[in-house]
Amino acid sequence: MATATERIVVQVTPQQKANIADTAKQLGLNISDFMRRAAENFRGASEDRDLEALLRQVEISTQQANAALDHALASLAESEQRLAVLETTKAPKTRPARRKT
Repeated sequence: MATATERIVVQVTPQQKANIADTAKQLGLNISDFMRRAAENFRGASEDRDLEALLRQVEISTQQANAALDHALASLAESEQRLAVLETTKAPKTRPARRKT
């Protein structure tokens, strides 16, 4: 990583400075490293909108998948009921007697 040589002056309130310092300390970073990481990882509104759109699509797909699974399970239950009825109404087969030789 290149050595940092440039300065950016950011004015903050005393409370904001204290909050930044506390957060940096909790993360084990000095304020400069914390501010650099925060700036590099900042997502703009455009990226947030893209993520929200993707999340909506995932939710729609999940709902569709759940509906398809519910339909499949209902069909399976109906098939099992039909099989149960067939098994109870079906006359038991008798085996032909074996011939002794």
